[in-house]
Amino acid sequence: MLTERLSYLPEELPSFRPCPAARERAGWARLPGSARQRLLAAGEAEAARPLAPLPLSLWLDFIRTGQRAEWEAACFSRRARLCALAAAECVEYQGRFLDAIADTVWAICEESAWQLPAHNSYVRDTPQLALPDTARPLIDLFAAEAGALLATVHYLLGPELEAAYPGLASRMEREIRARILTPYLHDHFWWMGNGDEPMCNWTSWCTQNVLLCFFLLPNVSQEERHAAVEQAAYSLDCFLKDYGPDGCCNEGAQYYRHAGLTLWGALHILSAAAPDAFGPVFAQPKIKNIAEYILNVHVDGPYYLNFGDCSPLAGRCGAREYLFARAVGSPALAALAAADFAADPDPDHLTAQDPSSRINLWYRLLTAFTEAELLAQPRGESVPVPDVWYPSVGVFAARRGGWVLGAKMGSNGDSHNHNDTGSVTVYKDGRPFLIDIGVESYTQKTFSPQRYEIWTMQSGWHNLPTFDGIMQLPGREYAAQDIQLGQGSISAELAGAYPPIPGLTSYRRTAAVTEAGVTLTDETDWPGEVELTLMTEHQPQPCEGGLALGELGVILLGDSAEISVQPVPVSDPRLRTAWPFTIWKISLYFYKQIHLTLA
Repeated sequence: MLTERLSYLPEELPSFRPCPAARERAGWARLPGSARQRLLAAGEAEAARPLAPLPLSLWLDFIRTGQRAEWEAACFSRRARLCALAAAECVEYQGRFLDAIADTVWAICEESAWQLPAHNSYVRDTPQLALPDTARPLIDLFAAEAGALLATVHYLLGPELEAAYPGLASRMEREIRARILTPYLHDHFWWMGNGDEPMCNWTSWCTQNVLLCFFLLPNVSQEERHAAVEQAAYSLDCFLKDYGPDGCCNEGAQYYRHAGLTLWGALHILSAAAPDAFGPVFAQPKIKNIAEYILNVHVDGPYYLNFGDCSPLAGRCGAREYLFARAVGSPALAALAAADFAADPDPDHLTAQDPSSRINLWYRLLTAFTEAELLAQPRGESVPVPDVWYPSVGVFAARRGGWVLGAKMGSNGDSHNHNDTGSVTVYKDGRPFLIDIGVESYTQKTFSPQRYEIWTMQSGWHNLPTFDGIMQLPGREYAAQDIQLGQGSISAELAGAYPPIPGLTSYRRTAAVTEAGVTLTDETDWPGEVELTLMTEHQPQPCEGGLALGELGVILLGDSAEISVQPVPVSDPRLRTAWPFTIWKISLYFYKQIHLTLA
């Protein structure tokens, strides 16, 4: 799709101008007062905090213990600090923040490596090296983020930094060239694409930030920019090949921000440099479908239908979703983005668990300079989203009245996969009813051969059956079959998502939603007792005909079943962002058939 457009490249590829540079005061004066106040307050808060240390012992923590959170927290805090300080200086432009900016820039330039310890490997899916090789820079997600951040600061404040600290801006250029530009043009990293090899969000995410480096820095040659564009076009084609025509993100709503939205970011930069070459790409139906995925899996308020490693709190929409909507011509997505932005108490996502939203200065600039347009959008009734079926991944969503039903009827071969084929999630009046837990904080084990030893990855902790302790297995071959769709309903055969089990040839699940509630009917030929798991954040209490979930509603059993309720303590910080201290596992034991009504 993109490589076909390379013949339209102009000889001259101009620099990228995402917003006015700091010295262009008229442009910054046009910012809304709310944006100016927010950026200034964030900068003042960061200036009052010390710069986080990054000792070698902290890097080695990943190799020694498998833990990655402390290094990443310190590393990301440095980058979030620089984002806030630079934006505040651009707003005020009195030099008050320059010393702190220079200290932070210097510290990042002095880091031995910009990649994470968890990503310190040159070959995909191989063990991480103990220490970074400073003679061979590695571009991972966060090396690319660091390069893009320094390039954006250089674009905004390069002359001011060079005047106050002679040689600092030049040092920034040298580091970005050595760690990003040169490796990108001369080495091959797996995420750059290689024929039919499957890609993931790394491809679009890294490509977007590498392009920022090539097009924001002033001393990049036309030959280098052309080479970068050609590589980026190839990489993005490799990324797009793994999307079906329906545009479904197989990594889920939370990763849409790193996949679909960074695709928009890369295309936006390419289109600014070569509009005739890349502007028409936004007219492709597949690109519009990728953009609107987030609209179709939105439940209400902050909640999204989630599966795999995603949290149900996938982050509110804002400027990037709005600009993507505008590029592909999607009024419904634009309306969601504007409404979400207006309702968001933290539009810069400074408190978000996902670090990329607070360490990317370009994102913060997009928010500030799009704010007036977002707030000017009319506030009307939201357009009802029709039933959605994404055959490429097997994601189904249907809404009736206050009820939302989601189902994952694909395979266990997705990126960031959990063994959750056939699982359903249910919301009532915008509140979680049956939940998908998501994933705990990432550790070395999360992306290792022992991944499915982690409880949150297992089908027995999703809304799925278990057969005498036997759960689903990972892999594309473990999939739902014979999928049938109806009005507000989906039915599929799930036995193929499990290993061969003597006596089991069929487990048929049918889920349907009406304005009165959701029904779930499971039928099987397995002769033994089935354990059906249901996960909820509400403590179930016995009631006539089933279980009551507080004031939210009831689970009514149409067939006889033994009921067991188990509290599940939630202490992990990542899970705690979405769930209370205790969630609940309901086990329903039945033979042959069970029919549930959620009302």
